Amino acid sequence: MSPAKIIKICVLIFIQGVVFGQSPDQKLKELNIELFTPSKPMANYVKAVRTGNLIFIAGHGPTKADGSNITGKVGRDLTLEQGYEAARQTAISMLSTLKAEIGDLNKVKRIVKVLGMVNCTDTFTDQPKVINGFSDLMVNVFGERGKHARSAVGMNSLPSNIAVEVEMVVEVE
Repeated sequence: MSPAKIIKICVLIFIQGVVFGQSPDQKLKELNIELFTPSKPMANYVKAVRTGNLIFIAGHGPTKADGSNITGKVGRDLTLEQGYEAARQTAISMLSTLKAEIGDLNKVKRIVKVLGMVNCTDTFTDQPKVINGFSDLMVNVFGERGKHARSAVGMNSLPSNIAVEVEMVVEVE
Protein backbone atom coordinates (compact mmCIF):
# COMPACT_ATOMS: atom_id res chain seq x y z
CA MET A 1 0.00 0.00 0.00
CA SER A 2 1.35 3.42 -0.91
CA PRO A 3 2.10 6.03 1.76
CA ALA A 4 -0.55 8.29 0.19
CA LYS A 5 -3.25 5.59 0.62
CA ILE A 6 -2.19 4.97 4.21
CA ILE A 7 -2.45 8.70 4.94
CA LYS A 8 -5.93 8.86 3.32
CA ILE A 9 -7.12 5.91 5.40
CA CYS A 10 -5.73 7.46 8.60
CA VAL A 11 -7.42 10.79 7.79
CA LEU A 12 -10.75 9.04 7.15
CA ILE A 13 -10.51 7.12 10.43
CA PHE A 14 -9.67 10.36 12.27
CA ILE A 15 -12.57 12.23 10.66
CA GLN A 16 -14.99 9.42 11.53
CA GLY A 17 -13.81 9.53 15.14
CA VAL A 18 -14.28 13.31 15.32
CA VAL A 19 -17.63 13.35 13.54
CA PHE A 20 -19.18 10.25 15.03
CA GLY A 21 -17.34 10.10 18.36
CA GLN A 22 -16.81 6.93 20.32
CA SER A 23 -19.10 3.98 19.98
CA PRO A 24 -21.30 3.19 22.99
CA ASP A 25 -19.17 0.10 23.71
CA GLN A 26 -15.98 2.18 23.64
CA LYS A 27 -17.56 4.72 25.97
CA LEU A 28 -18.67 1.99 28.40
CA LYS A 29 -15.15 0.57 28.41
CA GLU A 30 -13.70 4.04 29.07
CA LEU A 31 -16.13 4.40 32.01
CA ASN A 32 -15.11 0.95 33.35
CA ILE A 33 -18.66 -0.33 32.95
CA GLU A 34 -19.25 -3.97 32.10
CA LEU A 35 -22.68 -5.02 30.94
CA PHE A 36 -23.99 -8.36 32.15
CA THR A 37 -26.46 -11.05 31.18
CA PRO A 38 -29.89 -9.76 32.22
CA SER A 39 -31.88 -11.74 34.75
CA LYS A 40 -35.19 -13.35 33.87
CA PRO A 41 -38.38 -11.32 34.45
CA MET A 42 -39.85 -11.63 37.94
CA ALA A 43 -43.38 -12.38 36.67
CA ASN A 44 -45.41 -12.96 33.50
CA TYR A 45 -43.89 -10.31 31.20
CA VAL A 46 -40.90 -9.75 28.95
CA LYS A 47 -38.07 -7.29 29.55
CA ALA A 48 -38.35 -5.63 26.13
CA VAL A 49 -40.83 -5.41 23.28
CA ARG A 50 -39.95 -4.17 19.82
CA THR A 51 -42.59 -2.65 17.59
CA GLY A 52 -41.32 -1.11 14.38
CA ASN A 53 -38.21 0.90 15.23
CA LEU A 54 -39.10 1.36 18.91
CA ILE A 55 -38.01 -0.77 21.85
CA PHE A 56 -40.15 -0.50 25.00
CA ILE A 57 -38.09 -1.64 27.97
CA ALA A 58 -39.92 -2.81 31.08
CA GLY A 59 -39.21 -1.29 34.46
CA HIS A 60 -35.72 -2.09 35.71
CA GLY A 61 -34.27 -1.61 39.15
CA PRO A 62 -30.70 -1.11 40.35
CA THR A 63 -29.69 -4.73 39.75
CA LYS A 64 -25.99 -5.57 39.87
CA ALA A 65 -24.22 -8.28 37.87
CA ASP A 66 -24.45 -10.66 40.86
CA GLY A 67 -28.26 -10.29 40.91
CA SER A 68 -28.39 -8.19 44.09
CA ASN A 69 -30.23 -4.87 44.18
CA ILE A 70 -29.72 -1.52 45.83
CA THR A 71 -32.64 -1.27 48.23
CA GLY A 72 -34.07 1.27 50.60
CA LYS A 73 -36.02 4.48 50.72
CA VAL A 74 -34.26 7.66 49.58
CA GLY A 75 -34.53 10.29 52.28
CA ARG A 76 -34.48 7.70 55.07
CA ASP A 77 -32.25 4.69 54.26
CA LEU A 78 -30.33 6.26 51.37
CA THR A 79 -28.93 9.73 50.73
CA LEU A 80 -29.56 11.69 47.55
CA GLU A 81 -26.08 10.65 46.35
CA GLN A 82 -26.81 6.98 47.02
CA GLY A 83 -30.10 7.36 45.16
CA TYR A 84 -28.19 8.85 42.22
CA GLU A 85 -25.85 5.83 42.24
CA ALA A 86 -28.88 3.49 42.36
CA ALA A 87 -30.30 5.25 39.28
CA ARG A 88 -26.92 4.93 37.55
CA GLN A 89 -26.85 1.20 38.35
CA THR A 90 -30.37 0.95 36.93
CA ALA A 91 -29.04 2.46 33.69
CA ILE A 92 -26.32 -0.22 33.55
CA SER A 93 -28.92 -2.93 34.10
CA MET A 94 -31.14 -1.46 31.39
CA LEU A 95 -28.25 -1.13 28.92
CA SER A 96 -27.52 -4.81 29.55
CA THR A 97 -31.09 -5.69 28.57
CA LEU A 98 -31.03 -3.34 25.58
CA LYS A 99 -27.82 -4.86 24.24
CA ALA A 100 -29.20 -8.38 24.73
CA GLU A 101 -32.32 -7.34 22.81
CA ILE A 102 -30.72 -5.57 19.82
CA GLY A 103 -27.22 -7.08 19.80
CA ASP A 104 -25.31 -3.86 19.13
CA LEU A 105 -25.71 -0.54 20.96
CA ASN A 106 -24.60 1.26 17.77
CA LYS A 107 -28.13 0.55 16.47
CA VAL A 108 -29.54 3.08 18.97
CA LYS A 109 -30.76 6.17 17.13
CA ARG A 110 -32.19 7.90 20.19
CA ILE A 111 -33.17 7.39 23.80
CA VAL A 112 -36.72 8.72 23.45
CA LYS A 113 -38.49 8.65 26.81
CA VAL A 114 -37.62 7.72 30.38
CA LEU A 115 -39.93 7.31 33.37
CA GLY A 116 -37.98 7.31 36.62
CA MET A 117 -39.60 6.25 39.89
CA VAL A 118 -37.88 6.83 43.22
CA ASN A 119 -38.74 4.88 46.37
CA CYS A 120 -38.67 7.81 48.80
CA THR A 121 -40.13 9.37 51.90
CA ASP A 122 -43.18 11.61 51.52
CA THR A 123 -41.07 14.69 52.28
CA PHE A 124 -38.30 13.93 49.75
CA THR A 125 -38.63 16.25 46.73
CA ASP A 126 -35.40 15.80 44.75
CA GLN A 127 -36.55 12.91 42.54
CA PRO A 128 -35.15 14.61 39.38
CA LYS A 129 -31.69 14.79 41.00
CA VAL A 130 -31.85 11.06 41.76
CA ILE A 131 -32.93 10.11 38.23
CA ASN A 132 -30.10 12.25 36.86
CA GLY A 133 -27.94 9.24 37.72
CA PHE A 134 -29.74 7.38 34.93
CA SER A 135 -29.95 10.27 32.48
CA ASP A 136 -26.34 11.35 32.93
CA LEU A 137 -25.11 7.86 32.03
CA MET A 138 -27.32 7.70 28.92
CA VAL A 139 -25.86 11.01 27.70
CA ASN A 140 -22.31 9.88 28.58
CA VAL A 141 -22.74 6.68 26.58
CA PHE A 142 -24.75 7.95 23.60
CA GLY A 143 -23.95 11.67 23.46
CA GLU A 144 -26.74 13.74 21.88
CA ARG A 145 -28.61 10.51 21.03
CA GLY A 146 -28.87 9.87 24.78
CA LYS A 147 -30.82 13.06 25.56
CA HIS A 148 -34.43 12.15 26.22
CA ALA A 149 -37.82 13.31 27.45
CA ARG A 150 -38.27 12.30 31.07
CA SER A 151 -40.54 12.13 34.08
CA ALA A 152 -39.16 11.64 37.60
CA VAL A 153 -41.64 10.85 40.35
CA GLY A 154 -41.67 9.68 43.95
CA MET A 155 -43.27 6.42 45.01
CA ASN A 156 -44.47 5.20 48.38
CA SER A 157 -42.83 1.83 47.67
CA LEU A 158 -41.32 -0.20 44.85
CA PRO A 159 -41.10 -3.99 44.35
CA SER A 160 -38.68 -5.74 46.70
CA ASN A 161 -37.91 -2.34 48.27
CA ILE A 162 -35.65 -1.36 45.32
CA ALA A 163 -34.50 2.26 45.53
CA VAL A 164 -35.30 3.18 41.91
CA GLU A 165 -37.24 1.79 38.97
CA VAL A 166 -36.97 3.12 35.42
CA GLU A 167 -38.84 2.43 32.17
CA MET A 168 -37.44 3.49 28.79
CA VAL A 169 -38.41 3.83 25.12
CA VAL A 170 -35.57 3.63 22.57
CA GLU A 171 -35.56 4.29 18.83
CA VAL A 172 -33.32 1.91 16.88
CA GLU A 173 -32.23 1.48 13.27
